[in-house]
Amino acid sequence: MNYRRPGDGRLEIAVSRRKAGSPDKRKGVLLLNPGGPGGEGLTLPTELAGAAIADRFDLIGFDPRGVGRSTQLHCDAVEQDPPRPTRPTDAQFAALAAAARQREQACRRAGGGMQPFVNTANTARDMDVIRAALGEKKINYLGFSYGTYLGAVYGTLFPGRLNRSVLDSSMHPDWLYYEQFKQQAVASRQNVEAWAAWVAERDNTYHLGNSLAEVMATLDAIGEQLAVKPIPSPGHPEDPPIDRNYFDQMLGHETVPRAVWALEAELVGEIRKAVGGTLSADAGKALAALARTSIPATVNGTYQAVTCEADWPTDLNVYYEQMRIFRDRYPYGRGAAATEPTECTFRSFTPQERLTNLKRKGYPIGVVVQAEFDPATQYDGGPAMAARLDNNLITVTDEGTHSLYGRNDCVTKKIDDYLIDGVLPGSRASCSGPPRPDVPADGATARSAPEPNRSLEERALELIEARKPDRRF
Repeated sequence: MNYRRPGDGRLEIAVSRRKAGSPDKRKGVLLLNPGGPGGEGLTLPTELAGAAIADRFDLIGFDPRGVGRSTQLHCDAVEQDPPRPTRPTDAQFAALAAAARQREQACRRAGGGMQPFVNTANTARDMDVIRAALGEKKINYLGFSYGTYLGAVYGTLFPGRLNRSVLDSSMHPDWLYYEQFKQQAVASRQNVEAWAAWVAERDNTYHLGNSLAEVMATLDAIGEQLAVKPIPSPGHPEDPPIDRNYFDQMLGHETVPRAVWALEAELVGEIRKAVGGTLSADAGKALAALARTSIPATVNGTYQAVTCEADWPTDLNVYYEQMRIFRDRYPYGRGAAATEPTECTFRSFTPQERLTNLKRKGYPIGVVVQAEFDPATQYDGGPAMAARLDNNLITVTDEGTHSLYGRNDCVTKKIDDYLIDGVLPGSRASCSGPPRPDVPADGATARSAPEPNRSLEERALELIEARKPDRRF
């Protein structure tokens, strides 16, 4: 549990291995981490079984300390957590802070003895124990989201034991962790504005405004109406209605994948028509289907413990001022909830060590992959991590998807070439995201074939089927 005092107790780490498909061409082991913090990684070797890397590497998954089949860090259940609105009023601030304090106390009661030792540096040390248990002199590494920071920490602590490394959808090395959360809402706004600009060029089709400013004004007007007259839930009657909070979250989530843009514009139009009444059955089913894929997974106490390894502001007025700013400027996706107090504001334990000073000295040049409009790990994190480690950077243009390997053919090819053959993509390389919907702009001389006569629900389900579940920070 405590690498400084091994006699204090032990933890169990669950590990999985899928051996290389071609043993005679085997390149070694490739450790995998899905992010989180606190993401379970045992199934990653199976998820990547069809990838080219599975032929050349033993794929190694593991549940980090605190989660899954490893020794778990538990938090007592909190009876009821208040909603986390995208645009909280000043009157709601105190209740949100009190709830965060209550959650921290619940984690301290159930796992206080373990909390200080669930951190990134110790998880990196666990990875080196896994390396030794496998009998390997060096590992290769592929990490997503928070797993990028974990990989950078491992390389800093154990440079002589890391060979090739890929950091896919990177955290910013200087945004640990409050700023990282805030930037999620900033990136959501960027996605909404990119979508709104696209919609504005097609006002003859969607009738939401013919400029970015007009479309954004239309969204604000719809949101203000929903705040007064929510639309009954499109799913089950007991589900929350479509209010302004729902609308903000929907805009933030469903403007990320470009393939959804046309459907999103039509659904916004349906919501606009339904204010004060009810949605059409078709639009309701489509929205319900999309909502089921947009709810972030919950985690146990590991997420809180790891994000609390950094110091957070302790003055509640710092959070309240940020919440006022974000509810006006960046209300989409998580909105102002990205800036509220968390368990870390009221941290009851003292971290056992300082954050690792990231550097790459003693292991080969690696690769960082970053999408321009990623709302989970905002784009600036990729160039910053690549600069800090002097790694190559692959930028995926006009793309908001989080975790690109296996989802973007160009990225996958470049990463396969690097991991398998050691061919770097170049200090600054780029790949394109998938094309935007084939809906012609107003005034286009050539128009595409009309959309097949399919329901909104059918189109939503088709898009959901094409999207793999995101590994979210």
